[in-house]
Amino acid sequence: MTRGKRPGLPGMPSASDADVLAMIRVDHAGEYGAKRIYQGQLAVLERDPRARKDADAIRHMAAQEDDHFRAFDALMMRRRIRPTALQPLWHVAGYALGAATALLGQRAAMACTAAVEEAIDTHYAAQTEKLGEDEAELKMLIDKARADENAHRQEALARGAEEAAAYPLLSSAIKFGCRVAIKLSERI
Repeated sequence: MTRGKRPGLPGMPSASDADVLAMIRVDHAGEYGAKRIYQGQLAVLERDPRARKDADAIRHMAAQEDDHFRAFDALMMRRRIRPTALQPLWHVAGYALGAATALLGQRAAMACTAAVEEAIDTHYAAQTEKLGEDEAELKMLIDKARADENAHRQEALARGAEEAAAYPLLSSAIKFGCRVAIKLSERI
């Protein structure tokens, strides 16, 4: 694979091969992290009978994240892209974030979901813009994942995310952490 620019639309930048590899790597890492967040949330919420409906919603979201992860994993294997070296960190950090927010309560767990999904929506939007007309398969995968992530965010908001204690602070901190994780996973 060359490292050059791909031809794009006149006047529009086109994604380079290195950019595409980084996109796939970071999206794979992000979907893995999302799976771990939901696993951490479920480990806590499944023990609370009052959280049954929220746990059911999280299980549904987790199943979709697993589908996204498997699709990005297959794409990585076909293109022989190495995963981020930070995967062990995201394994622990994702689970810890999910469990910690769930320990703060159902609304905090939903606030976590809303914040993560908002950060990912912004990230995916930037990727599809950068891809332009290049990489139809990748763009379709990102668009599908983005639609699901937006649905997860709306579900979390409907389940009281914004009613969590210190919501603005919690949401801002989680979105900041997501942005840092994205930048690191693109490069490492």
